[in-house]
Amino acid sequence: MKKIFFIIIVAFALLNNNAFAQKFAYVDTEYILDLMPEYRSAQKQLDAMSEDWQKEIEKKQSELDKAEKEFNTEQILMSDEMKKKKAEELKLKQEELRDFRNKKFGFEGELFKKRQELVKPIQDKVYDAVQKVAKARAYDFIFAKGGEVVMLYTNSKYDMSNEVLTELGIAIDKPNKTQLKQENPEPRR
Repeated sequence: MKKIFFIIIVAFALLNNNAFAQKFAYVDTEYILDLMPEYRSAQKQLDAMSEDWQKEIEKKQSELDKAEKEFNTEQILMSDEMKKKKAEELKLKQEELRDFRNKKFGFEGELFKKRQELVKPIQDKVYDAVQKVAKARAYDFIFAKGGEVVMLYTNSKYDMSNEVLTELGIAIDKPNKTQLKQENPEPRR
């Protein structure tokens, strides 16, 4: 949907007689977020939660695998009634594990909600800073580099990322983005 919207805007701008009077720019939101201490802190918190839950899932999976192996080994010695009871117990454990996974990592799960709680205010802050930079510099359009909108070519003179960081109050020495990405590897999302 965003791609279609982007194409329509660009087509409209090219057909418009005032297309050359319009000012375009872009911001690299990943670069901006990577330089924000509160984003890095939120990401560390999310990663720690995720890691703890993943360990718990692995433990439960290991216990389930062990119970299934024992059942498969011992079922020849069991009566039909015992087999049925054990099979139901295993099925219940499988369902509990699936429910736990969904509760923690599923759509609308705890990780999703916590990400919304921690990251959305930061994204809103960046959005507000982009709005201020756009108004101050009289830009007609500012696109986000990254995400779903694909930019096949970007001229760095139209990159307003550092201006947005300045608006956010983040001191920068205009580091090279390539060097920055080598120093701070991509955060997990």
